[in-house]
Amino acid sequence: MAFTRATGKHRARSRMSRKGASVAGAATLTATGVIGTLASSPALAATTDVQAAQQTGLAQAITIDESLAGTVDTQAEAQHQAAARAKAQAVAEAEAKRKAVARAKEIRAEEARAAREAERKRLNAFQLPVAGSYVTTGYQSGGSLWSSGSHSGIDFRAASGTSVVAVGAGTVVEAGWGGSYGNNIVLKMKDGTYTQYGHLSSIGVSVGQSVTPGQQIGLSGATGNVTGPHLHFEARTSPDYGSDMDPVGYLRAHGVNV
Repeated sequence: MAFTRATGKHRARSRMSRKGASVAGAATLTATGVIGTLASSPALAATTDVQAAQQTGLAQAITIDESLAGTVDTQAEAQHQAAARAKAQAVAEAEAKRKAVARAKEIRAEEARAAREAERKRLNAFQLPVAGSYVTTGYQSGGSLWSSGSHSGIDFRAASGTSVVAVGAGTVVEAGWGGSYGNNIVLKMKDGTYTQYGHLSSIGVSVGQSVTPGQQIGLSGATGNVTGPHLHFEARTSPDYGSDMDPVGYLRAHGVNV
């Protein structure tokens, strides 16, 4: 009876199958050997892990430290710049305040000088003894009305009770009855000359009193030797009668248009 080979799982593997198994086995051994080697050296494995961890942590720490340092530097620079700006602003404000104070002082000084100059001009200014008036009788006019034979002053048109003012700054040296002049006032002017105001209805100053240009000293009238109310005005070199000089020339010399 002939022998028949069994079929199925008992068949012998082919050559290619055996070769593949050999290769797989070698790979398995190789992998097992490597793993075994690593497993057989636990200290090395642990050291490697620690070093890796340490290196990773150190790198992270360095990165964080550098980032923090950069942030601190940025903040410090910003604070420094802010402080510098604040200081510059404070210096600018202080300088502006100093200049403002100095300018205010200069302005006050200028105003004071201007006020003094204005006062000086006012005190040295002259004006008509009767505002808006005009001369009705000229200087040295002849006639029987004057005891000396001629007019020693000039007459300004002025109704009784019209304000009479000092033509300039001076001091009262006479204030009262003056004979043919009636109620009269004589002023010594700042330049050493004298002015006289006659025929007044009332006197508003007293001897020794200082007066300023334009200050009212009395009211016009018709007292003394007159034919009607007016103001008699004289310019003199002394307070006494007979020292008269041209009143029109005197006033014009002091800037008054007569």
